[in-house]
Amino acid sequence: MATFKIEGGHKLKGDITPQGAKNEALQVICAVLLTSEKVTISNVPDIIDVNKLIFILGELGVKIEKISKDTYTFQADDLDLEYLESDKFKRDGSSLRGSIMIVGPLLTRFGKGYIPRPGGDKIGRRRLDTHFEGFISLGATFRYKKEEQFYGVEAPNGLQGVDMLLDEASVTGTANIVMAAVLAKGVTTIYNAACEPYLQELCKMLNSMGAKISGVSSNLLSIEGVESLGGCKLRVLPDMIEIGSWIGMAAMTKSELTIKNVSWENLGQIPRVFRKLGIKLEKRGDDIYIPAQESYEIQNFIDGSILTISDAPWPGFTPDLLSIVLVVATQAKGSVLIHQKMFESRLFFVDKLIDMGAQVILCDPHRATVIGMNHQSSLKATTMVSPDIRAGISLLIAALSAKGTSTIHNIEQIDRGYQDIDKRLRAIGAKIERIN
Repeated sequence: MATFKIEGGHKLKGDITPQGAKNEALQVICAVLLTSEKVTISNVPDIIDVNKLIFILGELGVKIEKISKDTYTFQADDLDLEYLESDKFKRDGSSLRGSIMIVGPLLTRFGKGYIPRPGGDKIGRRRLDTHFEGFISLGATFRYKKEEQFYGVEAPNGLQGVDMLLDEASVTGTANIVMAAVLAKGVTTIYNAACEPYLQELCKMLNSMGAKISGVSSNLLSIEGVESLGGCKLRVLPDMIEIGSWIGMAAMTKSELTIKNVSWENLGQIPRVFRKLGIKLEKRGDDIYIPAQESYEIQNFIDGSILTISDAPWPGFTPDLLSIVLVVATQAKGSVLIHQKMFESRLFFVDKLIDMGAQVILCDPHRATVIGMNHQSSLKATTMVSPDIRAGISLLIAALSAKGTSTIHNIEQIDRGYQDIDKRLRAIGAKIERIN
């Protein structure tokens, strides 16, 4: 288990470029299974979760070539479908939640798809009902081996388009159902579909391969099934969660940073929410410039009541950044209520912030009130364990702002979502060391 040793209290300065979006990469890499032709994907982040998925596709028989640091070609023209029911696949797939998205493409193209119960962050219940209810609506038969924690769907006669209303706007669920529907017979409509920018990119990718998807960017998708799909080339968007992480890091360390090539049109509420915390940020072309601030003040609502920041499906604020917002608020002037609606265990890392001297009241598994200290009382260094990706980066931000030297164990959780994080931070002045 690797560890970060962080000497806090140093200001950062310089330019930083966000990696490719993890959540988009997982979707579009699964989509290569829909065609026998070559697909080229660039700006692929070099992180554990994405590399695990690429490994699984390789074991499945996909021909994979890494043609540069961040660019791959994939060709799924000769797959070993027996791998899907092997013990090896049960081990490989169970460690990665994103592997669930191979089921839709395999089901629609080959008539069957299997997945072990997937892993991922321990942030509460993350049910898979939306995925499988969608497949069943398209005509698949569901089977579940409880003793093996193994899911399967089969459609030997193919899938049939249908009108469906999703029970929740699940991003991975929508992606999986869309990929299954593109080769189904007839027309599928999906209402209450997720419409995050990364899902929009998936739909644009599929259309460039010959799919017929309309309603992209809305919550009502219409998909006319086609006989087959061809190859394509795609560049993954910058990661909005990493961009939000850098904004929070600049504020907590009173640093001047420029975040390069952020794709402003795909950031949604992110700049607005950080501005509500009092953080200054400027749009300079397609960059975000954050000046050094000695203090930032949380806005109240118009009627003077305490600000509440909560997550919601797109175009609402992404749940993946609530942990960062919470940490940033600990050093703001004023108070804020953080309401994490979607995951009941994601706020449990606040006990570590309290140990560092933060004033946080955990109201229940979904809500925490933060009383900002306005940098009048710095956080204290401590030893911590990273529980998941987003809590891990939040604790890293806290450690960079704290007095003294902090230690964060289990940093593999951070590595799952952030590429070369220690090297990139050292390049802008952070005192961080990786200890294996």
